[in-house]
Amino acid sequence: MTPELLLLLYSVILTFILIMIPAGNALISNGAAAQGGPRDNLPEPSVLNKRATRLSNNMLENMVLFAPLVLMAHVADASNATTLLGAQIFFYARIVHAVVYLAGLPWVRPLAWVVGVVGMGMIAFQLL
Repeated sequence: MTPELLLLLYSVILTFILIMIPAGNALISNGAAAQGGPRDNLPEPSVLNKRATRLSNNMLENMVLFAPLVLMAHVADASNATTLLGAQIFFYARIVHAVVYLAGLPWVRPLAWVVGVVGMGMIAFQLL
């Protein structure tokens, strides 16, 4: 397994964790019966739960781009120091993005997002 594929695996694990945060928060807030039902009449989610949901959606949107890039680099045997650095930048930027998003820190979140996009761009550039 290439290091980029390992970082993809780590990113999948991070994605799962980020999906579980709002799900767990809703379960605690609303109870198992409400969450296990059709969820038609749930109370308004907390600010933290709304933020965590946006965070998990954002991570999913980014994984749709990151995963194919890593897989294409692997299949094309294009793995090199630049693709590895790009995957590392993406993964660590996404961790920073998650922490600052949940904390509600302004201006740092979009910067962390841009850094992650740069990491993906580094991988894409090697495929061109």
